Amino acid sequence: DYKMTFYQELQLSSAGSKQLIKNTQDSKEKRRHIFIYNFKVYLVMIFCVAVVTVFSKLLGNNNSVVGVTVLLAVLVLRQADFGIKTSHGLISIMGIYAILIAGPRVSNMVPPVAAFVINVVCIMLLMIMGCHNVIMYNHSTFVLGYLLLQGYDVTGHEYMMRVVGLLAGMLVCMIIFYKNQRNRPYRRTFWDLFKEFNINSARTRWYIKLTFIVSSAMLIVSLMGLPRAMWIGIACMSVCLPFSKDVDKRIGNRALFNVVGCAIFAVMYIVLPESMYPYIGMIGGIGVGYSAGYAWQTAFNTFGALSIAAGLFGMPYAVALRIGMNAAGAIHGCVTRYLKEYILQCRQRMPAWWSKCDYYTLAHFSDKII
Repeated sequence: DYKMTFYQELQLSSAGSKQLIKNTQDSKEKRRHIFIYNFKVYLVMIFCVAVVTVFSKLLGNNNSVVGVTVLLAVLVLRQADFGIKTSHGLISIMGIYAILIAGPRVSNMVPPVAAFVINVVCIMLLMIMGCHNVIMYNHSTFVLGYLLLQGYDVTGHEYMMRVVGLLAGMLVCMIIFYKNQRNRPYRRTFWDLFKEFNINSARTRWYIKLTFIVSSAMLIVSLMGLPRAMWIGIACMSVCLPFSKDVDKRIGNRALFNVVGCAIFAVMYIVLPESMYPYIGMIGGIGVGYSAGYAWQTAFNTFGALSIAAGLFGMPYAVALRIGMNAAGAIHGCVTRYLKEYILQCRQRMPAWWSKCDYYTLAHFSDKII
């Protein structure tokens, strides 16, 4: 029988490791798999903490989010691609980082409506340049990075250091991407990503839907004067999937397990001494490592965000804000989806002469936007 090496087992996802442990009958081999799985969880956590710590030391504590953004991109670009020639993929990486450098900063300098326009342009470009290969789910990395940088904004010298950090991260990502993806046989070029932008394709409609839902949700929160608009943006992004059959389950899990995570965080915040507060985020990271599915990953992901927000707003308000933002994001995504289906049904019931108006009917226009 084929036996995986230590390194090969380290490459398995949490779900893959758990399935391997479950299917192994030999008790000695099972213990080996369990040891490697636990080693991997803590190795990844230590590596992530080390990278973010280095970025914080070099760029300042307020730029630790740069370490998170670069780390997520590196982990994804080790295996994912853009569906185009590898050399042209390097152009995509440069374009993505240019947006990450400029977009979040500029959107924080203008009123909410102008920020909405900037968000629409930037998120759409991130989708076009980074998400052509839909099954790679690259949007969960690049759009998330954009939202994090926007939510943890800096100015002056700190922003200049942020630019330096992102440029360094861009070079690292380009090197790793080219090394791992240089033998991909794609014929598409960078410009084909824009040429294939077609309002009638499912991919393009997903681009538009995600861009509109995320940007409009953050606009509403900003107009209400609430902090942490990025939370509702991340929630909307999380439930706006390219395959509609997965959406309903994702919305339910997002809303429910965000509450579960907030409840666990609140208990820990009350029970643990104040000296332990800085480590709650790390505990959440370990929990994510052990989570094979989206539901519990959502729960444990709340710890890091709430650790920061609790220090700024107090624990009760931070928890209430987190629950409210995620529930609103899930509802916003759900309502928008069902509105689209309703408009499609209305269009199907229209008289033939009206449906011929096609592009100029409200139903058709709304279908394109939603």
